[in-house]
Amino acid sequence: MAMTASFGRGAALLARPWPRAAATVLVGALPALTFPVPAWWWFAYVALVPWLLLIRSAATARRAALDGWLGGAGFLLAVHHWLLPSLHIFILVLAALLGVLWAPWGVLVHRLLGGSPGTGRALAALVLVPAGWLMVELARSWEYLGGPWGMFGAGQWQVAPALRVVSVGGIWLVSFLLVALNTSVALLTGAPRTRVAGVAGVLACATAVTSVWLWAPRPRSAGTVRVAVVQPGEVAGAEQRFDREELLTRRLVGRRPDLVVWGESSVGEDLGRRPDLRDRLAALSRAVGADLLVNVDARRSDRPGIFKSSVLVGPGGPTGDRYDKMRLVPFGEYIPARSVLGWATSVGKAAGEDRGRGARQVVMRVPTHHGDLRIGPLVCFETAFPDMSRHLARDGAALIVAQSSTSTFQHSWAPEQHASLASLRAAETWRPMIHATLTGETVATDAHGERVGAPLGTDRSGVAVYEVPLAAGVSPYVRLGDWV
Repeated sequence: MAMTASFGRGAALLARPWPRAAATVLVGALPALTFPVPAWWWFAYVALVPWLLLIRSAATARRAALDGWLGGAGFLLAVHHWLLPSLHIFILVLAALLGVLWAPWGVLVHRLLGGSPGTGRALAALVLVPAGWLMVELARSWEYLGGPWGMFGAGQWQVAPALRVVSVGGIWLVSFLLVALNTSVALLTGAPRTRVAGVAGVLACATAVTSVWLWAPRPRSAGTVRVAVVQPGEVAGAEQRFDREELLTRRLVGRRPDLVVWGESSVGEDLGRRPDLRDRLAALSRAVGADLLVNVDARRSDRPGIFKSSVLVGPGGPTGDRYDKMRLVPFGEYIPARSVLGWATSVGKAAGEDRGRGARQVVMRVPTHHGDLRIGPLVCFETAFPDMSRHLARDGAALIVAQSSTSTFQHSWAPEQHASLASLRAAETWRPMIHATLTGETVATDAHGERVGAPLGTDRSGVAVYEVPLAAGVSPYVRLGDWV
C-alpha cells in the first residue's frame, strides 16, 4: 500500500510541468556518468532507461518532444560541464539550442513506446529508437555544431568486446547497440505484451557482440616502434615552456627513440620568424637521433592568420612536412557566425580572433632505426572525429599521432575523457595511436585499442618512451566506412 501510494505521488508530481522538466534534465544527464570520470561503463546498459520511460509516459506528442529537448540539453550540459569556467552562462544557451535535436527523437520514442504497444510496435522500436538516436549524434557531430564529443558509445573505450565492435562499425555501431539494449530494458519494464520483444532485443544485442568477438578479423603484428613523448606540465609562458621541453628532450639522449612528440601549442612562435628556435630543435634532433614532431601555435610568416600546425623537424631543421589543423574548437579557436554570436567573448574565454584552417590531411614519412615510418598527425579536438583517423589509415599511416592540450581544463573530467578517445580511434582503424599532451593525460594505445605502458597523468612533468606495436591489415570500419 505504501509503495503504491509513493508511486502515485511520483506520477502526480511528474504530471506537473516544472517538476517534470527538472526530472527530465536530470535523467537526460545520467549517461554522462559512463565517461571518464567516473567511468561507470557498465551503467551505459541502462542509463537511458529512465529517460525512455519518462518520454513513454508523456500525455501528448508535444510533451514528448519537450522531454526529448530537455533531456538532450541535460545530457549536453553534463558531458560539457567542464566548459562552464570558459563559457559561463553561454554554455546554457548552447545546451538549449543543441538539445532541440532530441525533440524529434522524443516524438519517435513516444510513438513507438507510448500507451500499450503491441509486439510489432515494440520490435520496430528496437531498430527505430537507436536509429533515431544515431541521427541525432550524426547531426551534432557536424563540426560547426560542436563535433562528436561525448557520443554515447564512447564510454565503452576500455571494454574489449566493445572495441572489437568498433573495428567493424565504428563508434556508431556501439552507440546503436547500446541504445537498442536500453530500449529492450525499457520494454521489459513495460506492459506484458512488450516483454517478449524486450527479451528478444537483449538476446539480439548479446548475439551481435558475441558474433563480432568470435568471427571479426583482427590486425596482424608488424613490428614495433619506439615513440618518446615530452610532457612539460603546467608552465607559464611560451618561452619557458619551450625551455622545459628542450630540457626534458635531452633526457632522451642514448635511449634511441624513433620519434619524439611534443604536445599541442608546444612552440609559440613561427619557426620562419624564429631561426633560433628552429636551430635549437634541429640540435635536439641530432642529439637524440630522431625526428621531432612539434606543434606550432602562432601567426604564420608565409600566410595571414594564426594556425595550429604539426611540424616535423629533423637534424637539418624542418623537413617540409607540415599539417595545419582543419577542424577547430567552436568558441575556443573560432566563433561560428561571429557577427551573430560574437557577444560570447564578453561573457567567457571565447576566441578573440578566428584561427586559420588547414585544407587537407597529411601523412608524413619519418626515418627510424628500422626504416621509414608513415605517421598521420591530428591536433587535439580532431581525435573526436572518426572519419579523420579513418582517412589517415586509408592514406597509409601506420601510426596516428595526436597532439593535444587540455591545460585550461586541467582539474576537470576533460583530460581523461579526451585521452580515452585514443582507444576508440585505434580500434576503429587498426592503427596504434599516441595521444601526446602538454599537461596530461598522455597515453599510447595499440591497434586493438588497449593501453601500452603507463600514462602520464595531469600531475606529471617528464618524458615517456613507449614500445608501440605496429599492425598490418585494413579494418572493416576503414574499408566500409560509416555503414551503420
